Amino acid sequence: MWIWRSILLEQIRLWYPFDRVNQVITVDLKSAIKCLYDVAVLVVGTSEAHFTSNACFKDSQNTRLGRVGGGNYLLIQKLSSRSSFGIFTEVVLAASIITKSGKALVSRQFVDMSRIRIEGLLAAFPKLVGIGKQHTYVETENVRYVYQPIDLLYLLVVTNKQSNILEDLETLRLLSKLVPEYSPSLDEDGISKSAFELIFAFDEVISLGHKESVSESQVKQYCEMESHEEKLHKLVMQSKINDTKDHMKRKASEIDKSKIDKNRSDKGGFMSMQSMGSGSIDSSFRDMSISTGGGGSGFGLTTDGESFPTKSKGRPSASAATPAKGLGMQLGKSKRASQFLESLKAEGEVILENVQPSASHSRSSVPPPTDPITLTVEEKLNVTLRRDGGLSNFDVQGTLLLQILNQEDGLIQVQIETGENPTVVFKTHPNINKELYSSDNILGLKDPNRPFPTSNTGDAAGVGLLKWRMQSVDESIVPLTINCWPSVSGNDTYVSIEYEASAMFDLRNVIISVPLPALREAPNVRQIDGEWRYDSRSSTLEWSILLVDSSNRSGSMEFVVPSADSSVFFPISIRFTAANTFSDLKVLNVLPLKGGPPPKFSQRTQLITENYQVI
Repeated sequence: MWIWRSILLEQIRLWYPFDRVNQVITVDLKSAIKCLYDVAVLVVGTSEAHFTSNACFKDSQNTRLGRVGGGNYLLIQKLSSRSSFGIFTEVVLAASIITKSGKALVSRQFVDMSRIRIEGLLAAFPKLVGIGKQHTYVETENVRYVYQPIDLLYLLVVTNKQSNILEDLETLRLLSKLVPEYSPSLDEDGISKSAFELIFAFDEVISLGHKESVSESQVKQYCEMESHEEKLHKLVMQSKINDTKDHMKRKASEIDKSKIDKNRSDKGGFMSMQSMGSGSIDSSFRDMSISTGGGGSGFGLTTDGESFPTKSKGRPSASAATPAKGLGMQLGKSKRASQFLESLKAEGEVILENVQPSASHSRSSVPPPTDPITLTVEEKLNVTLRRDGGLSNFDVQGTLLLQILNQEDGLIQVQIETGENPTVVFKTHPNINKELYSSDNILGLKDPNRPFPTSNTGDAAGVGLLKWRMQSVDESIVPLTINCWPSVSGNDTYVSIEYEASAMFDLRNVIISVPLPALREAPNVRQIDGEWRYDSRSSTLEWSILLVDSSNRSGSMEFVVPSADSSVFFPISIRFTAANTFSDLKVLNVLPLKGGPPPKFSQRTQLITENYQVI
């Protein structure tokens, strides 16, 4: 139908070029003559008598009749106004969704209409709707409203009075089925969020004011706009991406393999070299000198200092004082390197003497368990404070972990005691007997013959028995609060920071990190309770207090930096630990299930900060 109309429309414009002809309407002999909303009427019939016998076309000056082809006749009647013939036309002016008060949420106009006019028509509609009436349309002097209530909204089709009411009702029914499909929430927010999807669906139902012959499923298909070519293109692109990833993995494995082979070959050559020459190698590479070996056919490497030094001795070694025998070249520590290290220290960088610290030293804060059974109570604190005061977020998540070294100690039950804090919500592991826990506060497996798993290594975190969570908006329970007061005076910014600690906890290893603007040198710290350190790489000032207890529940620091905006000093990050928790959970006893004396156990309790900030 659309192809036939397009071809016919081009023939009409060549034969009778009206500037505003835009659509062709086809009817048979028994149909009523229809006209467009424009200034021309185009009607196709199957006989000349269909037009000449009609009284509407007596004015021969404005009427032309000709053969189009296929036994059809075309008549073009130029109109002085749309009401020249008094014949019917079906034109939908707008499809809208409004509130009960007349507020327009979505409105799609299908004719040339100003915004003021459509808003006036929609605002006048609620006043025209009668209370208790069962009609689905309301007419005024100029337009007709065909509507349907949807919860607290109205789905509205605005037409002219000459439109076919049956066609309008059918259009309204189709739109009422589409609205819930594209807006699951039938309220103001839901309609506003789905406004564009609804407009696209309205355009598929109504075109140039006339209803299209489409169904609900066809409208969904048209709006989805699925393209086979697009899907094929995406599949091809995804296939290329997968091939590239596989190629990258193969290359990475080849590079790793080549590195391993190279290291093996280097080690083999080094061993043979060491056997040929004379000398020793110090892994620290301090005060290294290279010289020809005193004997042998090869060359040797001689270095100064003891192997793997952990601290600078402060005196030259014997080999450094005595020059190496034989001819050769010596490389020692240059003055330029020393000056570079001194400049780094002046900028606040920490120069580590140990090149390769041991792994045990990095984990010294958490010693491995030595008792047969170890129970760890750990709480992680997430707090967000506002810079102008108030609490934005407070969340505590805790766990009770069990570590067993020997397999014969696995058949046990753990008796605990919880505090009186009603805001803490506890949850047991799915394998724990919940009835036993609810009645006696005893944590044991559902199957008493099944032992707890063991963890023989110190790295294992243990088995989780119990979890709990606490959330609050009470600022008084926050362990540590920070007040930051930047003030600009001339070309400098004076920053005063104060901390106040709660009496509930004794805090250890408190570190308050304050971001600073980019500086050429360390800030001028004028007063501080504790110690400070400036990290030039991250441009951060770290304020550290070893212990905060009853003797120093509050403290302050003041420093000066060049003029900067106050927002530069935020967010402030805080880290600390504590030996007691919010839940106040305690392990009372460990009960053996196979009889005998209670096994020896130890309990660890700690509160740590996971994300503690002032924003």
